[in-house]
Amino acid sequence: MAMQVTTSSFGKTKDGEEATLYTMENKNGMKVSVSDFGAVIVNIIVPDRDGNFEDVALGYDSVTGYEDNGPGYGSFIGRHANRIGGAKFTINGQTYELAKNDNGINNLHSGPKSYNKYFYDVETYVDEESVSVEFTRTSPDGEQGFPGNLDVCVTYTLTNDNDLAIEYFAISDKPTVINLTNHTYFNLAGQASGSVLDQEVWINSHQITPTDKFLIPTGEIMDITGTSMDFQTPKPLARDIDADLECLRIAGGYDHNYVLDLDIEDDEMELVASLYDKKSGRKMDVYTDLPGMQLYSGNFINGAADPNKGKGGVVYNKRDGVCFETQFYPNSCNIPAFPTSIFQDGDPYDFCTVYSFTVE
Repeated sequence: MAMQVTTSSFGKTKDGEEATLYTMENKNGMKVSVSDFGAVIVNIIVPDRDGNFEDVALGYDSVTGYEDNGPGYGSFIGRHANRIGGAKFTINGQTYELAKNDNGINNLHSGPKSYNKYFYDVETYVDEESVSVEFTRTSPDGEQGFPGNLDVCVTYTLTNDNDLAIEYFAISDKPTVINLTNHTYFNLAGQASGSVLDQEVWINSHQITPTDKFLIPTGEIMDITGTSMDFQTPKPLARDIDADLECLRIAGGYDHNYVLDLDIEDDEMELVASLYDKKSGRKMDVYTDLPGMQLYSGNFINGAADPNKGKGGVVYNKRDGVCFETQFYPNSCNIPAFPTSIFQDGDPYDFCTVYSFTVE
């Protein structure tokens, strides 16, 4: 089977705009669907060890769900992913105020309208070994409270090796904060299979950025070797998720930024994490060149309160999916000791994350 991309209607928004679904398929039958509304990942359909295909990404059947999308299923997040303390930051002596959409005091995912709620221009590319869908738009100066006109491009590429690559590129005409990520919730047993807690996680990290009670990093770097936060040896999510540890109690489970053990002299992508489902044999490896990764165990999924049901009418519950959000550290724009998410005008934001699917 040749690489291909097909299009289909994804429904109309409340404003009557038509959304389109772009489905990439490789020679192995793996499929990835993305939409021009929000540049969201809608479906990731991969085989198990017996060749049975399942969709391993939580989400909705039409654009209607993604207009609300409180959990952020499949979402492209920007201009700044994760939290900014006090919902403000300062560049060159000027303070910029953002929406206080997190506990009434902090900013989360840039406010109520993140990059997952905008339409994008689209280009598709097909060759013998890969197929890509490229989404672009300009985020105008002042949008969400951030300075600078930001040209944004996110490209999803499916290869014949069953790799899904996400390439992030952005460039601003003013100094600004940039921190882009993807918020897909993975369940390697299938999106309708229930809890993800028996699936095994490995993370190449021995440190996290501890937080206050509002999940804002304190500025410290904490060694977690040998604690319930440690995934340097693979273990099921369930093993320590309810351990009597302050950082787990604060977050209601895993919702922490891991300081990735990358080769700081090498800007190539490195293997940083994996997820494995023993029952199906599906495995997902995560590669990135970004310095941090938020592990989020779906602690606040509450499908019963969601105005939209999940795909196929599924009602998702707490911990039915897990996120591996590669990123700059939360609140790094306000903590000089962290790798900075402040980019100067003309300085490109250019990073990549790959989710690689295999079976064992």
